[in-house]
Amino acid sequence: MKKHLLRVFVIVTMLCSCEFNTPDETPAFAKALSNTSFQFDETMEESGVIYEVNIRQYSPEGTFTSFTKDIPVLKDLGINVLWVMPIFPISETNRKGSLGSYYAVSDFREVNPEFGTLQDVDNMIKVAHEHGIAVVLDWVPNHTGWNHTWITKHPEWYTQNDKGEIVDPIDPATGKSWGWTDVADLNYDNQAMRDEMIADLSYWVQEHDVDGFRMDVAHKVPVPFFKRAIDSLEQIKSPLFMLAEAEQEDLMANGFDIHYAWQMHHLLNEIAKEEKSVEDFWTLLAQYDQTLAQDDMNMYFVTNHDENSWAGTLGKRMPDNKEIFTTLTYMLPGMPLIYSGQEYDLDKRLQFFEKDSIPKEKGSYFELLKKLGELKNNRKSLHGGKTKASLIKLEASNPEILTFGREKEGDQLLFIGNFSSTSINTKMPLSGVFVNVLTGEDVAISETQEIPLKAWEFYILSPKTHLNFDTRVIPNTVNE
Repeated sequence: MKKHLLRVFVIVTMLCSCEFNTPDETPAFAKALSNTSFQFDETMEESGVIYEVNIRQYSPEGTFTSFTKDIPVLKDLGINVLWVMPIFPISETNRKGSLGSYYAVSDFREVNPEFGTLQDVDNMIKVAHEHGIAVVLDWVPNHTGWNHTWITKHPEWYTQNDKGEIVDPIDPATGKSWGWTDVADLNYDNQAMRDEMIADLSYWVQEHDVDGFRMDVAHKVPVPFFKRAIDSLEQIKSPLFMLAEAEQEDLMANGFDIHYAWQMHHLLNEIAKEEKSVEDFWTLLAQYDQTLAQDDMNMYFVTNHDENSWAGTLGKRMPDNKEIFTTLTYMLPGMPLIYSGQEYDLDKRLQFFEKDSIPKEKGSYFELLKKLGELKNNRKSLHGGKTKASLIKLEASNPEILTFGREKEGDQLLFIGNFSSTSINTKMPLSGVFVNVLTGEDVAISETQEIPLKAWEFYILSPKTHLNFDTRVIPNTVNE
């Protein structure tokens, strides 16, 4: 939970004789000067939609330039944060496949020539900013590729075995390799390595105007490092948007804005197979309400690069019901994620170490995402940031029906969904006339009237007259 206070920024002249910053030093960079009038601010988190950019696979060319041309299309989907998968050169030593993993970085200050040039990156950021979209770089703080210059210049910056050999990341539970043999594990006991990592992060904020970072495997990196790094970065540019690949409350308390809602993701997969229930959903939401601070945020998703390539496509995991689960990620307090190709109903696993590409044919799923993005951008009742809208649990007459309201400053929305593979008639504890916001049609509901819902069918309803919700349960919106 980041608390942004007014800061007085002091421009510090970088001393050429200093290779690293000491722990207490201000970073050797002046305050960032933006090339555009764009400035990320925390109001964007309230109505935000994140898009994960896989440059290699986004287009047949697999370049920054080809992706940049489509930024207006993403704007139409309501996107206001781009999370760009690693753009850095990929190590050749121990490389997997012919092109290698994006996460086996050989230089944190250079650009993978496979994708284009540094000038192309700057242009991508510029165009995104012109469209009111923040750009967040995917950063790999836990390890580097085996070709990184640190390997030979500073072997002490890496984890070593009893023989003094640098090792790939080890699973502490088993003492064996995770199988990430294309990368070398960094040693966070080494202060000089931490200093240089922060200097490399600062370079992208200061010199290229990025708006934040997604931190890969954040749960494997010491929390105090992130606290110091984020504090240092925000002396250059503030606020930044910081996303942790982890579900870890202490990261949120030490500079991160948002983390993965992994538990919810796995639960939605299980509900899609009817192995878990609506009751399990409410149990998890209550857990979130107890463990997260009011200004913490979850990122909700039905797919991402790992899930697509390794766990399977949406067509495999949610063959008949991806629409209802996708919609749910937009309706919950937090920020939803779209992964490259998801908007075009991607029906294959993208190769991870080779060239591939996504389809570009718009269909009904694209139109659904477009409508959901418009709602997320414009309805206060879907705010999900640090001043998120209330979520009000409503009881339907059937346990398979999930129903809740969202409310903020007089704006209200109602979600009703059948989370089962059978048709159900249900009753609701409220009456009124509503607008189905996805179709524009009027819907009348009475407490005595049964509502027919087909398998996996759902509604997002906007009341024509204000509803009096009795109980606000998630989150606790009492001012703190």
